[in-house]
Amino acid sequence: MVNAPTLALDLPFAECLGRGKVREIYALGEDLLLVATDRISAFDVVMAEGIPGKGQVLTETTAFWLDLLRDVVPNHMLSVDVDAWPEVPASYRDVLRGRSMRCRRCQPLPVEWVVRGYLTGGGWSEYQQGGQVSGIQLPAGMSHASQFDEPLLTPSTKAASGHDEPISFSRCIELVGEAVANAARDAAIALYRRGAEHALARGIVIADTKFEFGLLDDQLVLIDECLTPDSSRFWPADEVSPGSKPTSFDKQYLRNWLLETGWDKAPPPPPLPSDVVTATAATYAEIQRRLTA
Repeated sequence: MVNAPTLALDLPFAECLGRGKVREIYALGEDLLLVATDRISAFDVVMAEGIPGKGQVLTETTAFWLDLLRDVVPNHMLSVDVDAWPEVPASYRDVLRGRSMRCRRCQPLPVEWVVRGYLTGGGWSEYQQGGQVSGIQLPAGMSHASQFDEPLLTPSTKAASGHDEPISFSRCIELVGEAVANAARDAAIALYRRGAEHALARGIVIADTKFEFGLLDDQLVLIDECLTPDSSRFWPADEVSPGSKPTSFDKQYLRNWLLETGWDKAPPPPPLPSDVVTATAATYAEIQRRLTA
C-alpha cells in the first residue's frame, strides 16, 4: 500500500525518476507521472510537517492554468484522471487522485524563467541597494509594490540543491541557444500577461511568478507547475499600491512565522505549530478557490 502522501510515496508499480522538495516523478508507460505531495519548503528547507491538501491545490491549480493557457504555448499535460490510467492499480488510485498529473516526456531547459510585474521580494532588496533588479536599471523613486511599466524577465538557474542564482539573458542564450531563449522569454511574458489578466478579474494581483519549459521534438513546451502558490506571489488587488505591503496568498505566512522564531534557515527547521499548519492550508485553499472558481 501507499504511505500517506503528506511526506512520501511508495509506488512499486512505477519507477521513481526523481524526488524534489514537493514533487515526485515516476515513469508511467512512455509518459511521466508527476505527484505533488503535501510537503512544503521555506528558505530551501523542507519542513517536517506537511500542509494538508497542498498537493491537490498545486495539481488542480496547475491543471486549470495549463488548460486555460494552452493557446499561448503548448504544455506537457496529458491527463489528471487517475482512474483512466490502466498502469495504476485500483488500490493506489485514492491516494493519487487529485494530486497526480500524467505528462509527456520533455527535455527540461536548465533555466527558471522568472517574470516580475511588481517590485517586491528579492527584487525590492536589490533595488534598495543599487536601483536595479537582476542587472536591469529601474527608475529612481520606486516603492515596494510599485508596478513595472512592462513585466521584467529575471531568469535564474535551476539548482538541484540549495539556492537558485539569478543569471543574465545572455547566459540563457549560452545555455539553451538564442532561438530557444527568445521563444522562452516571449512565452513567459505572454503567459504572465494572460494569467495576470485572468487573476485581476478575480481580484488577485500576480506580483511575480516563474515558469519552466522543455523541448518536445524541438518544440517549446510549458512544463512543471504553473501559477501556483508555490511558484507565484499572489496579492489581493484592493491592497496593492506603491508603498503597500499586501497580504500574500502563498507560503509567506509560513516564512514570516519562521523568521519570527529566529531560525537560522539551516536544517532542521523548527516544528510547525498546528495553527501555522492550519492557516497555511487555508491560504492555499483560498487562492485556488478565487483563481479557479
